Amino acid sequence: MSNAIELVDVGWTADKAFALSDISLNVPMGAIYGFLGPNGSGKTSTIRLFMGMLKPDRGSISIFGRAVPKDMKSILARIGYVPERPHVYPMLTVAEQLRYHASFFRLWDDGWAKELMGRLELDADRKISRMSKGETGKLLLLLALSQRPDLLVLDEPTDGLDPVVRRDVMAAVLDYVSETSATVFISSHLVHELERICDWVGVMDAGRLVAELPMQRFKNGIKRLRVDGAPEVLEAFPFVVLSRHRDNGSGSTETWIVQGWEAPMRYQIETLGATLRDVADLDLEESFVELLRSFRPSTTAGAD
Repeated sequence: MSNAIELVDVGWTADKAFALSDISLNVPMGAIYGFLGPNGSGKTSTIRLFMGMLKPDRGSISIFGRAVPKDMKSILARIGYVPERPHVYPMLTVAEQLRYHASFFRLWDDGWAKELMGRLELDADRKISRMSKGETGKLLLLLALSQRPDLLVLDEPTDGLDPVVRRDVMAAVLDYVSETSATVFISSHLVHELERICDWVGVMDAGRLVAELPMQRFKNGIKRLRVDGAPEVLEAFPFVVLSRHRDNGSGSTETWIVQGWEAPMRYQIETLGATLRDVADLDLEESFVELLRSFRPSTTAGAD
């Protein structure tokens, strides 16, 4: 089995304003997969589909090679899930919430839960209603990790948390992965956060998966080129020209944003009679923005 999560041509319609269109997504076993996209792009809807909370209109979904939703009971036993919105009871203490959550999971590890509580600096006797947003975020992660999951699904797990808490949460995730080789699927619009930890990336926009590739290829494959003397009509290239515009006040010099660039491709530009002046790297956030800009229609409507 090569993929922990696999969606094939999945479609789902929320209403006239928004739909997921032909999503084919592959999360390799053991990967830390970053699911990027602006708010409203369909990230949470995609997660709800493969978690069995929504029913697709078409296509197929499998997790660990088992069909969703047919085999959802056995699948969920292997998944730790941190949803976008908290699913804890304010009237309970941390310890009471742990006992309640543990009753649903056969593989719950009570000793591991107590160890994590110490690592995350959570007070067992503290009422959830009196906890800060950061403490609640840590508790949600504690509940998910204490199940000893083979797959950890995190939907915007650090949204709205301060930098110290974000660091603690992500450190706990990385420690767990290093100890267990679990697969992690993490949805976020915080590009810089995922850049440090993910080895695969999928990019959503307006209900479409516009890119899916190893993180290193994503970081290295999108470049900014400055080209002199390019013709108006471009022939086929082994790279994709995402955008091009004439530099102000520079005569025939253009700036191109390209995807899939490799150094030997320089000769392709020279065959047009043009001159490549320079090649510049983009950071992950710039690459993300340029990729979305190239795929995005003039107006979009969405739901996350």
